[in-house]
Amino acid sequence: MNSPSSDNSDVGSAEGTRSQPRKNQDGNASSYENARDDGKIEIKEADNHEKLGFAFPTWKKWTILTVIFAVQVSMNFNTSVYPNVVIPLTKAFHISGQVARIGQMTFLVAYAFGSELWAPWSEDLGRWPVLQLSLFLVNIWQIPCALAPNYATIIVCRTLGGLSSAGGSVTIGMVADMWEADDQQYAVAYIVLSSVGGSAIGPVVGAFIQRYLSWHWNFWVQLIFGGAVQLVHFFLVPETRATILLDREAKRRRKAGESNIWGPNELKKNRFEMREIIKIWVRPFEMFVREPIVLCLSLLSGFSDALIFTFLESFQPVYEQWGFGIIAIGLAFIPINIGYIIAWVSFFPFIHRHRQIRRRDPDALQPEARLHWLLYLAPLETIGLFGFAWTSLGPSRNVHWIAPMIFSALIAIANYAIYMATIDYMIAAYGPYSASATGGNALARDFLAGIAALYSTPFYKNLPGANKLETPTTILACLAIVVTIPIYIFYWKGPIIREKSPFAQTLASDRKQKKGAGQSKGGSTGSTDEQAEAGETEKGL
Repeated sequence: MNSPSSDNSDVGSAEGTRSQPRKNQDGNASSYENARDDGKIEIKEADNHEKLGFAFPTWKKWTILTVIFAVQVSMNFNTSVYPNVVIPLTKAFHISGQVARIGQMTFLVAYAFGSELWAPWSEDLGRWPVLQLSLFLVNIWQIPCALAPNYATIIVCRTLGGLSSAGGSVTIGMVADMWEADDQQYAVAYIVLSSVGGSAIGPVVGAFIQRYLSWHWNFWVQLIFGGAVQLVHFFLVPETRATILLDREAKRRRKAGESNIWGPNELKKNRFEMREIIKIWVRPFEMFVREPIVLCLSLLSGFSDALIFTFLESFQPVYEQWGFGIIAIGLAFIPINIGYIIAWVSFFPFIHRHRQIRRRDPDALQPEARLHWLLYLAPLETIGLFGFAWTSLGPSRNVHWIAPMIFSALIAIANYAIYMATIDYMIAAYGPYSASATGGNALARDFLAGIAALYSTPFYKNLPGANKLETPTTILACLAIVVTIPIYIFYWKGPIIREKSPFAQTLASDRKQKKGAGQSKGGSTGSTDEQAEAGETEKGL
């Protein structure tokens, strides 16, 4: 692997360029653009901040992000509504339930890799066209699923649908397009809610589809939802990627008479060279293997998600003890959605406090501070699993059905907190490389959840002993204890671990150099362009 600094070459000045003053309309040279050796002038973010997503008014940013919220929900809805079609498919195609679940597994595993494969294209071509193409393809693959003459068609098209899903790598990148590094936390928390929330809405809607409609409508509803959000995205969401906006500004200025002004992508050579594309695609997987922070926290988040998917398989046998039907079991997922909302809101005071501290002193907080609230919420996963296990005894033991629902809400609170805090920590620790770092997190979550789709039902049906519902969830609770241990290790030992990370250390060195350069110019901590470079989750990819 190349050194981190060389990987991040597109963040700084291009090789073979020199700083040249550009005069404003009044004739004063008050800002700088890069004049290359070939005489072409490249416009930079610092000179055109008002043209970028950072300068969008607050209402516009949150309108865009709310549409992206819906896009993310629709993609995760496609993963979670499928279990409600398993039983109808067994009857329609005369297959076993385990075979019918392959469509769930292939979609999630393909989704894990698909979201990473789309990310580089969103950087070169822009967020808008990539999300439009992704949504279009995902929607197209729903049609052969709904009209499938055999089950093999569903497996193939579900796999292609997963690969077509752009997912969080692009949506998190849009946060970086519109918010500076120290202001991203509220937006990141919102996007994380859309990711986990989409997975919990599916069973609620799916129950009504299963009860009142044929199996074909499971896929038609996915198509309707996906088509609706694609239309809203088409009309309401503009391009946000900084390099694309700079290219447009350069073209506008050339039309206005400044014939030698060029955007960053216009000056790149071999933009779509396969070797460079493969290098970008490989980076998230390489960081996943070589970076201990990325590996451990991604596995933590992934195993947590897999535990959730496994645990959710117990809902049907558990709540059937109280006479719950298809719809009532679907509604039993509402406490999980409530838990996610509670967890999301619970982060607000800590985000607000951290922003106030950083405004007084940008270097006052270590990245590990973003794990602080997780120290208190993570144990709720173990508590919730133990509680759910031993309130699953049913009415024969005088246990009310509300008890396991309360504990399922606790599990949801912990699951959101783990996802949010680990993503937030990686953004703080890796800065320009955090798209690759958080890509490992998403990869682990979707991949392990996909594997869980195959073993979860046998796990709850085939364990020996009298307590067939209580024992499996108790095992998951014990695993949750082990899974959450790295949180405390990274909170207390994170600085030592980061010292051994070439990516994290290069980032820290770059920030110190920029801060020193800014202070030598009169105490400034650097230009807006420099601040954006230090914190954007997509730079250098």
